[in-house]
Amino acid sequence: MMFTLVPVTNDSQLRELADIACGIWHECFPGIITEEQIDYMVERFQSYDAMCRQIESEGYRYFFICDGEEIAGYTGFRPEPEEGRMFLSKLYLRADQRGKGLASAAIDALCAICREEGLERIRLTVNINNHQAINVYKHKGFVIAFDQKADIGNGFFMDDHVMELAVN
Repeated sequence: MMFTLVPVTNDSQLRELADIACGIWHECFPGIITEEQIDYMVERFQSYDAMCRQIESEGYRYFFICDGEEIAGYTGFRPEPEEGRMFLSKLYLRADQRGKGLASAAIDALCAICREEGLERIRLTVNINNHQAINVYKHKGFVIAFDQKADIGNGFFMDDHVMELAVN
């Protein structure tokens, strides 16, 4: 494995990221949420337009997760300095890239960003039925802080664990 985080800095990269996100969501979430909810959430949170808004008005930063020259997945976060934390909104890998240590390496890199920016912890939300992701996060030291159920519109809900990791 030759891990790198590559910043998404231009329009063509963001369009590529949106295409990758759509593919990953449709391979990762069947059996956890319905196809209808996958389509809705991709459009609302993972589409090109949604990510443009997140970058422009919410302070999000996006990165490709790469293994050598190959894009294996992506991550997106926003610093929340007033809370002393990073909100890790997205960390997704293609199915054929899981199990290589890339998620672990990405979390380590995000911890380094937190230290550089004076942030003390990382917070994320993960679907309570996404056991593979929950196990990865627990392995990296994340703990479940609380559970939440959020109405995201169109009759859909996100039923999540909120997990946190103290950054040393």
